[in-house]
Amino acid sequence: MIAKASAPAKAILFGEHSVVYGEPAIAGAVNKRAYITIKESECDKCIFRAPNINFEAELLTREKKYILRKGKPGIIRYILESVYRAHDHTPIDITLTSNVPIGSGLGSSAAVTVATLAALYRYHNVRFNKKSLAHDAHMVEQAVQGVASPLDTLVSTYGGLVYLSRNKKVERFNVNFNVPFVVGYTTKHGNTGKMVKDVRHLKDKNPKIINPVITAMGNLTNYAKQAILKRDFDKVGELMNINHGFLDVIGVNTLELSRMVYNAREAGAIGSKTTGAGGGGSIIALCPGKVDEVAEAIARDDNILKIHFTRKGVSSRVYQ
Repeated sequence: MIAKASAPAKAILFGEHSVVYGEPAIAGAVNKRAYITIKESECDKCIFRAPNINFEAELLTREKKYILRKGKPGIIRYILESVYRAHDHTPIDITLTSNVPIGSGLGSSAAVTVATLAALYRYHNVRFNKKSLAHDAHMVEQAVQGVASPLDTLVSTYGGLVYLSRNKKVERFNVNFNVPFVVGYTTKHGNTGKMVKDVRHLKDKNPKIINPVITAMGNLTNYAKQAILKRDFDKVGELMNINHGFLDVIGVNTLELSRMVYNAREAGAIGSKTTGAGGGGSIIALCPGKVDEVAEAIARDDNILKIHFTRKGVSSRVYQ
């Protein structure tokens, strides 16, 4: 038996970091996916392979450890945690293929986690729905990172453009928001867990300064929700630019990220900001009518992806 699953990457439009403290956020699934295939092992061991990044390891599933065969560790902790929670430790082969750049701020860990759990549940004939899958994937991310927002795993599970309210209610946008975005990403990968901890440390040291900024980020997200519902793209772009300034204040932007942001604006983007945890990773630029110009401007120094939001969430099936 072979179980296969895939899940989309995501781009956060508004609310990164502030969502950790109960503020709202807006994010959407994008047309880049992680694919997991699970089958019975041909040897007496659990093996994980990721040919895209030339990675292979033997998994010691009971101990949540691994023996590196080739490549550099990265996504492996999410695989190990998922297998530990959803597998019976019998020998299996797990293969990951992905067109989501690892560490790019596009939620690669969430996409991999959601796809891995869905494939494991299919492999073991465990019944699940999207609500339980999103919850379980969030628990994996929290175990690995220490602190994690449920937003990434929600988006990778459900797909579409979603709004997460202050009371954790998820609303899917029904409005057509299929406008062009360009994502720029650096070779310097962000570390989500570290950046979340760094922001918490800054907040604890300067609560009277940072707490109002976190609240303002939440208020801005609510304004953005209304702008999206009205399809007021100019307002969305304006709010993206303001949001980037807030991310500067909480210390998650880098020289590389800001370079991409301002290159995008100079080339015609009506809004651009860091997306994801920061400290490296990605920016997102809203650029109707200027996709090629913005992509060219960013690509002079960094890497680019042209993306659009997609309604397709997790997908899984079994082959006998």
